[in-house]
Parts: sequence; structure tokens; C-alpha cells
Amino acid sequence: MKILANDGISESGITTLEAAGYQVITTKVAQEQLANYINENEIVGLLVRSATQVPKELIDACPGLKLIGRGGVGMDNIDVVYAKEKGLHVINTPAASSSSVAELVFAHLFGGVRFLHDANRNMPLEGDQNFKGLKKAYARGIELRGKTLGVIGFGRIGQATAKIALGVGMKVNYYDPFIEEATVEVPFFDGQSVSFSLESQSKEAVLAEADFISLHVPAQKDYVIGAKEFEQMKMGVGLINAARGGVVDEVALVAALESGKVAFAGLDVFESEPSPAVRVLMHPGISLSPHIGAATGEAQNRIGEELATQIITLLGQNN
Repeated sequence: MKILANDGISESGITTLEAAGYQVITTKVAQEQLANYINENEIVGLLVRSATQVPKELIDACPGLKLIGRGGVGMDNIDVVYAKEKGLHVINTPAASSSSVAELVFAHLFGGVRFLHDANRNMPLEGDQNFKGLKKAYARGIELRGKTLGVIGFGRIGQATAKIALGVGMKVNYYDPFIEEATVEVPFFDGQSVSFSLESQSKEAVLAEADFISLHVPAQKDYVIGAKEFEQMKMGVGLINAARGGVVDEVALVAALESGKVAFAGLDVFESEPSPAVRVLMHPGISLSPHIGAATGEAQNRIGEELATQIITLLGQNN
């Protein structure tokens, strides 16, 4: 049986599938040619990340397809309900990338409180002639230790982010309408761990108390953070969105940055992705990354292996 990993898959995932008798194809097929390719090559499993779309029309056009897999958490690029109605297996890897996304959140946080996102833009331009001026401009950094992190959405990634925050010495408040209580275990290199019992607060309370806010919610119809929510935040708050584009009103964010309500923001995802608004890209108060939350070697290996294991379980060995 043939598996098309249209957005790629790790070598470890390929090895696991091939050992079970599957043929793994990593050719990148254009969206408009996908249906023909799947049918002509008798593909039974289609694996995607965020680039390839799997709508109802593609599912209808590929009657031989048995499984659709998403290498990651969210599946908003797949018509999941319709696929399941048609009898297809739909799988994803909700736990595999949690640590890598959480670490990216803190990359943006650590960079933001020390102005690294802006310093890295200006040092190449002015560092040789205005070193002292830049040093003075970036000399008012703050520490994360002792500050409060507000986490909106407390699933696997939200909890992974909380683990790092607690390890850094931050207080963590969270809001999640579906998770009233959670025990977060912070592991250390020597096998020891410390557990923290946390309870969900109201969204308003989390926004009001947080020095920094990190979003970990699925795609939404409406903004999770808009002008109303910015008004509820502390002056000088930091905001990180490594969840989904469209959960933050970027127009309201820029206004909040201009007013000083938000000291800095870190964005890994964007409303108009893959063509983010120029005003967002050029703003000196925004730390930017191109949707790379799960893009570590370790996470991609876990994703590939987890997808392979599920495929073998659902479709069987092919030896």
C-alpha cells in the first residue's frame, strides 16, 4: 500500500512504515493535481501538515483513499467530519509537538523582554556607528522570574508551556472552559519532578493579572483576543501567539502596541498566512517567526513515528 506524505515526513517515520511493508512517497504534489495523483498512483493514505488542504471535494474525488493524517495538532485544513462520514480514518499527533511549541513561546518571551527581536534588526544596520546609542535603547530589559504568565487554553501545549514557566520561576494562571483543574508535573534532568495543582480562572481574571500572555487555542470563528481583551490587560503586557492565525485581531494588536498597552508581541502564526500583513511584519515591537512551532528535529521524529504507528494499527501490516 502506498502512503503520500505530501508535506513531508521524518526519516524515522518512513523507516517505520517501510519496515511494515508500506511504500512512502514524499513527492510534493500541487493542490490542483492532488486528486489525479492519488488516484493514478493508488494512494491509500494521505499525510499532510498545514500546507495541503483536504476538503470535501478532494475526499469525493479519491474513492480509494482510506486514511488522512495530519502531522500536528489542529486539523482545520481537513474536512474531518465529512471524511469520517465517508468511512475514512482521520488521525493527527496531538502530543508530539507540545514541547517544541512551548520552547518557541519562550524563545519569543526571552527575546522580547531583552529586545532581541529589535536589536537583531538594528545591530547590523547601526552597530558599528551607534553602538552606545543602541546599548542605551535596549538597556531596560526585565526578567521573567517572578512574573505571571497567563495561559489561554490549557491542553497539552498550554501545559507544556506552563511547565517551562514554572521551571523559570514564574507564576502561572490559566483559562480553559473545558479543563477546570490540572496537575502540571515539571520534570528535571535527574529524574526528579515537582507537581503543581492549578485551577482555571475566568478569562478576564487571567488577562488582568498576567504580565505575559500565551495563547494555545484551536482555530476560532471569532477573535480570542481583540480590542476588548486588550483593554482588560495590564499596561506593558507581552503577548505570544504560537497557536493559530486569526485568534488575535492584528489591527487591535498593532493599536495596542502603539499605545503602549502591549510592550511587545511574539507571533508564529498570522491572520493572512502565508502572506502576513506588512504592517505586522515591519512593526519593531513584534518578534516574528514563520509558523515553526513544531519545526524541530525531535518533534518531527515524534510526529513521523506516531503517524506511522497509527497507520500500521489502523491499516495493518503490508508484508
